[in-house]
Order: sequence, then C-alpha cells, then structure tokens
Amino acid sequence: MANQKYYIKDAILKAAPHHESFEKLWETKWKEPCSQGIYPFMFGDIADFKPVAECIIKKGLKEPYNWDEYAECFFPQAELLSQAAQRAEAAGRIEDACRLYLRSSAVYRIARFPAPRSEKQREAWKKGKDVFYKGARLMTYPITEQIIPHTHRLPHEGEFIPINILIPTCANASSTVPLLVIFTGLDGYRTELAVWQRGFLDKNVATIVVEIPGTGDSPADPSDPTSPDRQWSSLLDWVSSSPVTQGRVDISKIIVWGFSTGGYYSLRAGHTHGDRLLGAVSLGGGAHHMFDTDWLDNVNKLEYPFDLANTLAYKFGYGRNGDSASGLEEFKRQGAKLSLLEDGTLKKRTKAKMLVVNGGMDEIFPIEDLWVATDTSGPRGTGNEIVGRVVKEKKHMGEPESFFIILEWIHGLFGLDGDVVHHLRMLRPKGRL
Repeated sequence: MANQKYYIKDAILKAAPHHESFEKLWETKWKEPCSQGIYPFMFGDIADFKPVAECIIKKGLKEPYNWDEYAECFFPQAELLSQAAQRAEAAGRIEDACRLYLRSSAVYRIARFPAPRSEKQREAWKKGKDVFYKGARLMTYPITEQIIPHTHRLPHEGEFIPINILIPTCANASSTVPLLVIFTGLDGYRTELAVWQRGFLDKNVATIVVEIPGTGDSPADPSDPTSPDRQWSSLLDWVSSSPVTQGRVDISKIIVWGFSTGGYYSLRAGHTHGDRLLGAVSLGGGAHHMFDTDWLDNVNKLEYPFDLANTLAYKFGYGRNGDSASGLEEFKRQGAKLSLLEDGTLKKRTKAKMLVVNGGMDEIFPIEDLWVATDTSGPRGTGNEIVGRVVKEKKHMGEPESFFIILEWIHGLFGLDGDVVHHLRMLRPKGRL
C-alpha cells in the first residue's frame, strides 16, 4: 500500500480540496500567494487576477480542464495591462511601464500554467515572453536574453539555448564575480525565476536563468536522460568562452541551483559536471522515487494545483501527441530509466559540493528521494558527500525556511556578506526593479 511505503503515510490517500474546482483552487490555495505576489504569481498583482478568477469560476471550470478554454480567460486582462504599459512608456513613465509589462507577463504565465499543452496556452507562453522582456529592459539593471549555441546537441535537438543573464557592472578582469545558474522547474520558467536575479546582483553575483529539458524553450530532448548533460556542457562552454562573460565571471566559482523539478537536474549536474562546478543545490528535487508507479498513481489529487503526474509525463516527452492518458501510462513504464539511482549517476565521483533541501511532508516529490541522494553519494571520503536538510512538517520545497538554509550555504561558498534576508525582500513586488 502506498500509505505504508512513503513517509507522508496516509496523506498520500487524501485528496486536496483544490482539485474539486477552480473556485476551490482559488479560495484555498491561490488567493493568498497571489495577494503577496509570490509563487506562482511572481511579478503579479491580485487586482489583475480577481476578474480572471471570477470569469473562470462563473464558467464552472474544473478538472479535467479544457486548457484552451482556461487560458482564454486570462487574455483580456493581460492585453489591457500590456496596452497600459505601452501608454506609460510612451509618456515617459518608465517605472510604471516596467511594472505593467511584468504584471501582464504574470497573467500570461498563469494562462499557460502548468505547461503549454494547448494552442492557446502556447500562445500565452509566446506573448508572456514578449511582455516580460519589454519590462525587463526597463529595469534599473536590465535583465537581458541571450541566445547561445547548443554546441553539444544531437542532430534532432534544437540549435539554441535561450537564457536570462545579469552581470554586475563592477565585474571586470581584475575583479571577476561568481556565477549562480538557476535551473527552472516544471512550471516556473526563466520569465518567472528572474525574480531572484536582482537580489544576487546586489551581492555582486552574476546570474543565469535557464530552462530544464521539456520546459520553456529548452532545446534538449525531454525523454533522453542524458540530454541535460549536453545542454549544460553547451552552457558552461559558452560561459567559459563568450565575450559576454570572459574577464567578468570567475569560472572557478559557479553554483547551480535547481528549483523543484530543476533540483533533479542540479543533482545530476553536480555529478556529471562536478569538475566545472563549485557547488550544486537541489531544492525540492526528486531523484528516484519520483518515478515510482505507486507515487504517480496518487499525486494528481495531492499538493500540486493541477494534474501533476500528467504534467510530468508531458515534460518528460510523453503524451505530446494529445493523448495525455496513454502518455502517462508510458511514462510510468519508462520512468525507471530516468532514475538517478538506477542509472548510476548518484554513485559517480565528483568535486562539487552539494546541498539537497526539501520539506519533510512533500506531496510532489517524496522526501525519500532526499535520503536516496544523501545515502548514495559515492564512496565516502571522496569529497562528494551530499548534505541533506529536511524542513520538518513543511510540504514541497520547505519554504520559507529552505531559502534561509540555501542562501546561507551559497553565501558561505561564494564568500558573501551573509545578509540573506536581502534576497527575500527583493522577491516582493515592490523590491525587485
């Protein structure tokens, strides 16, 4: 029985109320973070989402969602904000324009949430990027998009890797800066995880935000377990050789930080690219049991806002022909090949320091994966033991306590000032421009 197999025990059998309808999702799970402008409403304003929520509730939308019908409800509000931003920019009200563009991007972001699986959601992703970068270029320290070559790709993979990059103006050949590479998650892409970049800029740390395979604009084959290795090799080669970063970034001081599903990839990168990394952080990431059939059979009704198992299957390349149900079943059958335990990744020797953090009651990826990672970290004494920290009684990612744990660890490795609260202040809507 699943409730006897996992640490969360009977919680795995209890359906969360937000799966009953969008109204319950809004009232029990989304309204509060929306009012604070935090995940999944980065850069957002609750005033923009109230009319959208009312529209969806009036339509009575609930699982299984018609994703085009769902996404369509967000477009009028997103377009109004974009038009207001254009007027503000034309009038020279640059800060207002910046915020309005970003608010528009937040609305488009929830329209394509959790993954752009329909035509309207794919349109929302495209338009959301457009208004995000219009806002990002108006920031005090503009976040820019770089399109870098995927030099290690296989013939069937995409040619380019789009990234966000922000480098402190003080960076030069005589004073290079460390680099934090943020791996995005299942549903948070580079247009959202950008919220972390300004805080690190203030600490004289360069940042790159890049999407993981199967999400956003990642060119990597989503179903090939080794495709991330090629993507990260291309990225790190570019960092080492590009005029954008050469003489500005200290390539001996690179840390990767993966959020949620991105943590699975940072854990892998810590082993596959450890000779090129100072450290790797997995926040809420899986490793092995996340692919268990017993786990996937239950998670669609737990902590995640929507159909987690189907969304994961889509992200890993299954069900992209429109048949979500058969895609999920194939994902369950093939999942073992993606396990970092089964493929030997966790037993590889590495020089990188690694930190794995999660909430003990996580209902998205089982806490058992943190223990698998720390217990299988290669032969002891090789320097690659993984530090694991569990935030007791908290669910996925263990926020906000996990942020303090990770930021203190990063500050220690980079030799920063230890003021981690600054980063959290900058996550708030009024602190990040």
